[in-house]
Amino acid sequence: DVEGRIVRRRGGRVAVVDAYSEHMPPIAFAKELVEDGAIGNLFSLTCTIQMSLFNYQVSTFGYNWFWDRTADCSALRNLGSHALNILYYLFGEVEEVVAQDDICLIAFTSGTTGQPKAAAHFHRDMLSMCRAYSETCLAPTPEDRFIGSPPLAFTFGLGGLALFPLYARGSAIFLEQPSPDKLLPAIQEHQATVLITSPTAYRFILGKLESTSLPSLRLCVSAGEPLPKPTYEEWMAKTGVEILDGIGTTELLHIFISSRLDAIKPGATGQVVPGYEAMVVDDDLKPVPPGTTGHLAVRGPTGCTYLDDERQQNYVRNGWNLTGDSYQMDEDGYFWFQARSDDMIISGGYNIAGPEVESALMSHAAVAECAVIGVPDEQRGQLVKAFVLLRPGHEGDDALTKELQDFVKNTIAPYKYPRALEFVESLPKTETGKIQRFRLRQQEAR
Repeated sequence: DVEGRIVRRRGGRVAVVDAYSEHMPPIAFAKELVEDGAIGNLFSLTCTIQMSLFNYQVSTFGYNWFWDRTADCSALRNLGSHALNILYYLFGEVEEVVAQDDICLIAFTSGTTGQPKAAAHFHRDMLSMCRAYSETCLAPTPEDRFIGSPPLAFTFGLGGLALFPLYARGSAIFLEQPSPDKLLPAIQEHQATVLITSPTAYRFILGKLESTSLPSLRLCVSAGEPLPKPTYEEWMAKTGVEILDGIGTTELLHIFISSRLDAIKPGATGQVVPGYEAMVVDDDLKPVPPGTTGHLAVRGPTGCTYLDDERQQNYVRNGWNLTGDSYQMDEDGYFWFQARSDDMIISGGYNIAGPEVESALMSHAAVAECAVIGVPDEQRGQLVKAFVLLRPGHEGDDALTKELQDFVKNTIAPYKYPRALEFVESLPKTETGKIQRFRLRQQEAR
């Protein structure tokens, strides 16, 4: 009995329910379970979810004991659609030594494209991402101090703020509320050397850097969504510190294509991380020529293993993980993000990548954030529509609408400009800061 709220037994399953927090349960609780032999395999999963998903997980995986750190269990009935953090502990008799290919953790995707999926990863995968990505791209040392915004619940944060510093014998700086406005003073106060966050956070920090430098930083990492070239260039101009863009997925655990300090092309995601293979393919899984847009396919030391999910058949084909991203690869082996496969807009017979239009808009001084989608149109099939969040001091009127439309025409191509443009106060995002464009599409379909 722990605080009178949970009864455990060997072989039972426990769901530990807490209000939104990245903190683990009390160390004494876990230590007691280990010492009395109740744990065979201990793995934790922290996931921000909606109540319906919570009910699904509990019924699917058979968790039958609950511990609510903040209130009695009746609170579950009153949480409605509020986000929860769930930590699952599976324990039983220790029958054999844990093997490298035993399940270590189950991580849920953030729900960028809809219903989250449960991805299982092995013990060996934890070392694989340290050796493949961290050692070769970040080259951390015991003197490094990592800081960032992604929750430990998500694999971007698990690697960047826990496993990478641990593996290098470095340090990690944890903030109770790692929002962008808290990151800047924390970097200065704690003399962080490696910053790990999203493009959104970099843009926010840039707005606060008028008279502030960050001399302690030696390296920055960006992932979660593509890093726009204007953001990279402005950050370099103000700080002199490189941002390494990268793409990773929960399904493959961490970053598998990345820039490196000696190999950066602004605007490109980067090259394949050592140990992985990647190619751009057509619908038949055949490689396409350099400069041709196709589906990104990846394989390596980590891979997708969903729990009881038919979407596994779509994600893994012939041993290759299809991430759902449209990419081009150039002659030098650099990968250039074009769009999520469901973000590609076909308008008047033209294929238009939403992120390219977003990048053009982001280079305008009035734009703080934006999202571009395709909306139905009888004549063109789809129209390019932009949702734009403005910087302070700018007014969203007809004059600025035309200015932004003309700006995109002159920056990329006339046929790619957003024929529809809406000024908004905010954009729908996941808990990790990714823009949920599918929600905008749902909104437009009503």
